[in-house]
Amino acid sequence: MEIRAAIAYSDEHPFEIETCELRAPGPQEVLVRIRACGICHTDLAVKHQKIRAPLPRILGHEGAGIVERIGASVEGLVVGDHVLMSFGSCGDCTSCNSGAPSYCDHSFSINFLGQRNRPPTHRFRGEEIAAGFFSQSAFATHAIATTQNIIKIDHDLPLALMAPLGCGIQTGMGAILRALKPGIGDGVAIFGCGAVGLAAIIAAKISHCTPIIAIDVNRARLDLAKQFGASHTIDASSQDVLAAIRSISPRGVNYTFETSGVPEIAELALEVLMPRGTAGFVAPSKTGNYTFKSGSLVVPGKTLRGIVQGDAVPQEFIPSMIEYFRRGDLPLEKLVTTFAFEDINKAVMELESGNVLKAVLLM
Repeated sequence: MEIRAAIAYSDEHPFEIETCELRAPGPQEVLVRIRACGICHTDLAVKHQKIRAPLPRILGHEGAGIVERIGASVEGLVVGDHVLMSFGSCGDCTSCNSGAPSYCDHSFSINFLGQRNRPPTHRFRGEEIAAGFFSQSAFATHAIATTQNIIKIDHDLPLALMAPLGCGIQTGMGAILRALKPGIGDGVAIFGCGAVGLAAIIAAKISHCTPIIAIDVNRARLDLAKQFGASHTIDASSQDVLAAIRSISPRGVNYTFETSGVPEIAELALEVLMPRGTAGFVAPSKTGNYTFKSGSLVVPGKTLRGIVQGDAVPQEFIPSMIEYFRRGDLPLEKLVTTFAFEDINKAVMELESGNVLKAVLLM
């Protein structure tokens, strides 16, 4: 079938909306008419080739829409269902079978290369195009998802607000609630107050952590962090972060969560931990490497923890986040700014400049 999709050609070239051919869904696949899709920094990392994956490409991996067609062997879904899409996984490896699909043995192949026992999904100008990004490629009017990465939701939920649950919000909330799992009264410091960091602050409040310390260089985002549950905020552009945290919690905090990928910040995230504390990381280093002093890690018994997709099983965790949204604990309306699909390049510019927290395209 003919669809419209935003093609990422190269780092320098803006997205261009083109007509493509999308094949029919195969076994265990579902055709979804996309109504909304969030823009994630991972999309832009691929476009800018900070993550090496083939271009040209149809990106987009926070898709939300309506089921239009069901492939063979699909159960539990019917045409007309409202759905979200999250990351892909194989469903067969040791990680998947142990309830850890975000650490799937074939994660890079499936999510970034569009491979793993699936025929190509798209043709563009008569040739196959690398697609199937995160088992969806949702910067388009239609996408093919799989039974491994699709989640049915209620019809009354606003798809534009729900879309970011598939990755960014899931990553931040899951990092706290599923990976780090702080107890009541544990101290948490969160470095970076973008959408992922703010979602983590919301989760820390749900977990009854104290103190909840938010660190950023953007005053408006720190103000929002305060609204979302931060007990303290630190402006890293004008304050000594280490001294400020020590003044709040002299022994340090139980947990830190680092979202920036800046090595100097990562070192701080380790240093401000109390003995036997844990630092969680979701962003690769922007310089390619992190450097930690072994004495700062080994002697106090601290733990470094890499976290992918918040350790989430989307079919279980997304309904939990929806329940937080329904009861008012997850104010997605304060995070999301919507843009028309045709304005994708404007949305990217606003996101990269920091003017918006979570840009969501409306198809």
